[in-house]
Amino acid sequence: MTAQLLIDELRSRNQTISFCESLTAGLAAATLAEVPGASDVLVGGLVTYSAKLKTALADVPADLIEREGVVSAAVAREMARGARRVCGSDWAVALTGVAGPDDQDGMPAGTVWIGLAGPRWTASSQAAELLDSSVGRYALVPGHDVPVRVLAGERNEIRRLAVQAALEGALTGIREQN
Repeated sequence: MTAQLLIDELRSRNQTISFCESLTAGLAAATLAEVPGASDVLVGGLVTYSAKLKTALADVPADLIEREGVVSAAVAREMARGARRVCGSDWAVALTGVAGPDDQDGMPAGTVWIGLAGPRWTASSQAAELLDSSVGRYALVPGHDVPVRVLAGERNEIRRLAVQAALEGALTGIREQN
């Protein structure tokens, strides 16, 4: 349903969207493409599962990845900026995180950042903050003094929830732009 609403919103604005995906490996773009009429707004996307491809394809600075880690707000924003530029879309959504089952770079499974780049601004949000609290859990994350909300579930559930968060976050962001 969110995919249809996102397509309708973009179509009404005569705007396009692209994706830069890490943990979801193309699932967000594929989810949007399942909806008839997606070709009116979906330009395409980048699958940047490795840090090397985040730099090579999405122009994420290697020093930023080294400093912040691939699972970070800053990298999500740069992935979105890069996809928007490379794909030539009005909007771009980025997903980077840990699907599990194991931690990655000290980050627990379910830690997911969503980046959104548009014509006037770029932002990032934790996926668990974009969805109903029932699909999250609290976890200790390096650099935070208190537990933070992350997505709950097994690997493929986390990936599915990350896509849901990305589409909902994109729809909200696009609607909020004047």
